[in-house]
Amino acid sequence: MCGRATLVSDYKQVEGLLSRQLDAEEIEEYNRHLPNYNVAPTHLLPVVTSNNSDALSFKRWGLIPFWAKDSKIGSKLINARAETVGIKASFRNAFKKRRCLVLIDGYYEWRKSDGKKLPFRVTYKGGQPFAVAGLWEEWKNPEGKSIDTFTMITRSANVKMSGLHHRMPYAILKDYHQLWLTGDFNPENWADFMEDTSIPFSDYYPVSAEVNHVKNNHPQLIEPQ
Repeated sequence: MCGRATLVSDYKQVEGLLSRQLDAEEIEEYNRHLPNYNVAPTHLLPVVTSNNSDALSFKRWGLIPFWAKDSKIGSKLINARAETVGIKASFRNAFKKRRCLVLIDGYYEWRKSDGKKLPFRVTYKGGQPFAVAGLWEEWKNPEGKSIDTFTMITRSANVKMSGLHHRMPYAILKDYHQLWLTGDFNPENWADFMEDTSIPFSDYYPVSAEVNHVKNNHPQLIEPQ
């Protein structure tokens, strides 16, 4: 489960991740929405989509399938399990046609201890931004307004992360970003691709319990406790 995240990196670090310079409009939008020290469902994050891999756009966290009657379903579809993403009705169409990369630089997970849930922040290479495999949809509300949303794909945790939680985001190594966006996957090759391209998370540290409340959003949330 990945239900909270962070993106506090400067846009220049994101340029390094994407191996290109952002244009003025992208930079303006990036700086308008970020940094965010406590990203939660319904918040906006930058994504790169399969139909326009040279552009950075902001979409809302919590997938609303194109066929949904209303937007409430988005709160239940913040994550998609890698094991069933290609066959589950909520995701299978997007898995074929609307993949994306969701940019973050950390995520929060909780571990139970003495009856309490203690928060930890998971990072990669000293807090550098990375891309999580995702799916996106465009949904229109009854008034005809389009809402772009996404979900993050999760997978079983690796050995080093299993002590924190049994699931983790499927974050993709940089060299395989484009292949994820445009590759042809089926149940037979999808699992092998994921195993070969996953970021090997291993770094996490305890943070303040203030992160438990979505309204809290300040730099102290990511400081080690």
